Amino acid sequence: MTTMATPTKPVAEAPAPVYNPKSESAGAKRIKSAIFHVVALALTGVVLYPALWMVASSFKPNSEIGGANTSLWSSNFSFDNFVTAMDGIGGVSTLQFFTNSLILAIGAVVGTILSASVSAYAFARIKFPGRSVLFGMMIATLLLPFHVVIIPQYIVFQQLGLVDTYIPLLIGKFLAADAFFVFLMVQFMRNLPAELDEAARIDGAGHVRIFTSIMLPLMKPALISTSIFSFIWSWNDFLGPLLYLNTPEKYPLPLALRLFVDQTQSSDYGAMIAMSVLALLPVLIFFLVFQRYIVEGVSTQGLKG
Repeated sequence: MTTMATPTKPVAEAPAPVYNPKSESAGAKRIKSAIFHVVALALTGVVLYPALWMVASSFKPNSEIGGANTSLWSSNFSFDNFVTAMDGIGGVSTLQFFTNSLILAIGAVVGTILSASVSAYAFARIKFPGRSVLFGMMIATLLLPFHVVIIPQYIVFQQLGLVDTYIPLLIGKFLAADAFFVFLMVQFMRNLPAELDEAARIDGAGHVRIFTSIMLPLMKPALISTSIFSFIWSWNDFLGPLLYLNTPEKYPLPLALRLFVDQTQSSDYGAMIAMSVLALLPVLIFFLVFQRYIVEGVSTQGLKG
């Protein structure tokens, strides 16, 4: 008697393993995190090395700056460069240079805030004929290099007898000549609800009251961001003062630093670097105090919720 063989069922293939990030071991995560932080620290060191070199060189004698000694730190640690830098140069004290830079920087901030905010309110909230054309022309000035208008501007200020004064360096700030800041505030205002203006008009408020009582308080992030950038740009400006200022007593810090470099005699690079470190402190403090407003202001975020 023969028996019939029963057919066997085909064996199903096991599914291919799917990678699950959650199944990654804790050790692998720690290794990846360590690699990421090492790379980040290495890149940070590369970026910050020039600043570290400047700070370290401010405590070196002139013989070790730019010579065969390439080490970051010196065994001849001294504050002599800072003493020389604080004494000033050319018969002008360092305090005078700092005061001049402070006058220009604060004047630039005040002028930019006043003119840019008023101009931005006109473009963002007031409807008038040719508004779009004028706004486009203003934005187009961002494409115009500063070097193109240097000679015409200098001729105008020379004919007016304003050379060797601070007026050529500050008058543009009070006339909304910085289109970037106007554009920044316009974009911020456009994100604010128009219902605020309508409610204020119902209560009898005009443009001046709406601007001062509603817009300005809500624009604090944009105003602070504008102040920071305007302060830093004015504090570090070298070409403008070089063109319009002739008297050393009126020089700001960037021009004062140049006085320590003499092509005919020995240059005091140590004192120049020490003064550079001192010149960075106001900018650094100003930035650290208001840095939390920069991202919020540049991203032009309005009211939320």
